[in-house]
Amino acid sequence: MSATTADTAVVTSRLGVGARAWRFVKRHTLTVYAALAFIYLLLPIAVVILFSFNDPVGRFNYVWQGFTLDNWREWDAVLGLREAVTTSLQIATLSTIVATALGTLMAMAIVRHHFRGRGTTNILVFLPLATPEIVLGASLLSLFITAQVATGFGTIFVAHVMFIVSFIVVTVKARLVGFDRHLEEAAMDLGANEWTTFRKVTLPLLSPAILAGALLGFAISIDDFIITYFVAGPTQTFPVFVWGAARVAVPPQVNVIASSIFLIAVTIAVVNVIISSLRAGRQQQGA
Repeated sequence: MSATTADTAVVTSRLGVGARAWRFVKRHTLTVYAALAFIYLLLPIAVVILFSFNDPVGRFNYVWQGFTLDNWREWDAVLGLREAVTTSLQIATLSTIVATALGTLMAMAIVRHHFRGRGTTNILVFLPLATPEIVLGASLLSLFITAQVATGFGTIFVAHVMFIVSFIVVTVKARLVGFDRHLEEAAMDLGANEWTTFRKVTLPLLSPAILAGALLGFAISIDDFIITYFVAGPTQTFPVFVWGAARVAVPPQVNVIASSIFLIAVTIAVVNVIISSLRAGRQQQGA
């Protein structure tokens, strides 16, 4: 009788362990899957950052040879790299500022106003997102040649504003859809005019979405190669420089610039999230 009871207890214990293990798997499957996907996405970036500290023997930075900080100290040692990076930063900054201003106003017009051609405008905003970049690049080059416009810094700027503005419109529209208009109405009931309401109520509440769209646009601009290659002419941006240099050499300074851009973008994004969280916390405490 005691043996039977002991066997039953062992079986029950095994079932209990199995059930607990199955519950653990079901509870953490999504977490493990998300962690693996996150690692998969960040692994190439980690390799880029790691090889920015490499000391290659030859011209190609493909095999790990040893650790050094010289690449970061002499980041502009490669001929033409400083000029290419400066050009990319200038174009990305200017095009992001212009596209952010245009995209924010376009998003507000599309969401808040009903006008003739609103559906067509939505389609036109979506087209640059859906069109292959090689088609956009070739079309823009044909446009500039037909208009007899010399390709260079200006044509790159125009092209980047054209495809950045779509991303900013989509980002700001997503925030405006859930925007509480009663806050603006309350401000105007208390005596604020339209400009004051926009400056002190609407803009602060939209600022996280605007900044997110601007960061996305800046990253896309500084990273773009295909469209830029078509309309660049004699001007060299950082991606075009890397493509040209890759045929004869891949210096570690390229990894240094790429790592710096990534780390700065991540830092700005984290600061934006922290500021938004603190602002939301203050609003909840005030309520």
